[in-house]
Order: sequence, then C-alpha cells, then structure tokens
Amino acid sequence: MFANHYQNRRVMVTGHTGFKGSWLTTWLLELGAEITGLSDQVPTEPAMFEALELSSRIDDRRANICDAAAVRSALTTEPDTIFHLAAQPLVKRSYADPVETFQSNVIGTATLLDEVRRAGKPCTVVMITSDKCYENIEQEAGYHEADRLGGKDPYSASKGAAELVIHAFHHSFFTEPGPVRLATARAGNVIGGGDWAANRLVPDCVRSWSRNEPVELRRPQATRPWQHVLEPLSGYLHLGQQLADRDELHGQAYNFGPPPDADFTVLALLEALAKHYGVPEGGERLVVNEESGFHEAGLLKLDCTKAERDLGWRAAFDFPRTAELTAAWYKNFYQSNPSASDLRDLTGSQIVTYVDAARSAGLAWATK
Repeated sequence: MFANHYQNRRVMVTGHTGFKGSWLTTWLLELGAEITGLSDQVPTEPAMFEALELSSRIDDRRANICDAAAVRSALTTEPDTIFHLAAQPLVKRSYADPVETFQSNVIGTATLLDEVRRAGKPCTVVMITSDKCYENIEQEAGYHEADRLGGKDPYSASKGAAELVIHAFHHSFFTEPGPVRLATARAGNVIGGGDWAANRLVPDCVRSWSRNEPVELRRPQATRPWQHVLEPLSGYLHLGQQLADRDELHGQAYNFGPPPDADFTVLALLEALAKHYGVPEGGERLVVNEESGFHEAGLLKLDCTKAERDLGWRAAFDFPRTAELTAAWYKNFYQSNPSASDLRDLTGSQIVTYVDAARSAGLAWATK
C-alpha cells in the first residue's frame, strides 16, 4: 500500500504520543518506517502510546514543539517525511488556557516550519490542522478548502491562525516545489480505540461504562460526521506519498472526512457503541446536561471532493463499522486485561480490516 513509499524511510511525527499520533506511529511501523517522535508529554492516563509500549520501538523524544533547539535536534535525523500533529487539541481546555493553545498551535507550527527552512534538507511536510480552522457560519453545505478561515473559540481560532502561518511560510520560503514540499490536511470528529482525552464523547462513554455509570451527554441530538481515526490517517499517508512525487500538490490543503450523508446524532453513536461494548439495555444509560459552560460549534462538516478528485481518496468505512471497531478496541482493553503485545496485535488487525475495506472499495492507496 502507498506504493511501499514508507518502507525504510525516515519519518518524523510530532505529537506522536497523542491519540492520532499513536495510531499513525503504529501504522508507519507496520509500513516499515524508521520513526522519530517529538512530543512534550504523554497527554492522558491511560494512553494508547504507553499501552502499546511504542516508546521502545522508535526514537522517542520529549520536548515542547515551541522549543526550537529540540526541533532542530530532531531534524538532524534528516526525515524524508514529517507529519505535524503536535497541538493543544481540546476546545474546552482552550478556554481554560488560551495562551497555551495559541502557543502550541500557532507558535509551534511556525517553529517547526522555520527549523525546516533553516535545515534546508529535502523532505515532505504534511501539516495537520483541523476542520475547526474554518469560520463556522452553520451552513448546511460542507466547507471547501478555499472557504474563509476563523473561529469563535480559542481552539478554532488557533487552528485558523496555524493555517495562515503555513500559507505564509509556503509563499515566503517554499514557493516552488523544491527540496521542501508542503501541504495541509484538515479533519474532525475522529473516533477510535485508544482515545482518553477529557470532554470527548467516546472516551467519556467508555470511562463511564468501565465504572458501570451512566454517560453524561450535553447535546444528545447534535449531529456530527463521525469517522474512524484510520480514515484521515490514510489521507495523511496518501498525501505524503503523493506530495513527494507530484509538483502540483505543493502548497495545497485537503479535507479528509466521511461522505456528506454520513451525519449521525450523538445519541445514535452512543447506542451503537453500547451495543458492541456490551452495555445492558434498560436502566439509566445516560444523563443529559445541557449546561456545557462554553461555546460549541453546531453544524460543521467538510466537503472532501478535492481529495477525491486530486488524490483518489475517500472514506472506506460506514458508520456501523466505525462504531463496531471503536467499541471492540475499548472492550478488549477494559474487559480482557490485555498485554502490550495483545493490544498491538488488536490495533494491527484493525488496520488490516480497514485496508481490506479500502481495497474492496478500489481505493488507489490500498491497491498499489
């Protein structure tokens, strides 16, 4: 898959200890890559990164993404590809500490790109931001890559600002597709096993169910275009491979998400997860608390036709399969007391299941 592009390649992943970073690191290891990871800390307890004991399998470095000297040191490994995921990823936390959010998401982005510029080594750089980088006007249609950037909360504003930083570096220092090739990737509403971040629906569900407690929901009828974590990761990996070979992709931005008709309510996701997790029916399974205490975006979805047109990428899983694999991962973790080796095998088998679905759908990245 991915035309064997990552076999024996040096890859740097910032934010490798996070939820998406751990899945990406695991997949890259399966692809035969040599990985350098840069993160300031393991962000949660428990954490997928520690549960799979990934530190022993990579060059695991700890530093803040705003630490230019640490970034410079990591770049001495001369990575062929960089995936930038390091960020403060939570909306609620951005209200509690907006300065940290802007430092991590904006200054951290600028720091990485400036050190890449200074290093002057050939590499492909995929900058991961968020679907929340768009100025959300609650429109029914999905947002296109050329739509206006912005945000009403510190997190969303920081992601819009990060995109402006990337745009400025592209046009100021990496204008032509020379040694450094640069693109951005935007995705959201990602779920999957191994996420334990605070104030996210799926982690909140499994934490409550593991204690035999009801789940507290803020907006059970809110709809979201849910997607399994492997969906955007396949987009990032495919973009990285294609960017290395195709001049016309340099400086482009791409949305990665489910098809436009794949919106489901929070309640529908909870019920699907509960079914596969084995939560008994009946009784008090949820408590509704409408008082969130902070602004949350309502309708927000992406138009991914550009990724399908330029890259031949589209989602491979439907909603039931997404919920099934997500619940299965957590059920194994909480009910089977698995070893790190067992969890690596489970995670690897879910990657295989996803690749098989992509091959059945005829997606180019999975068939070559």
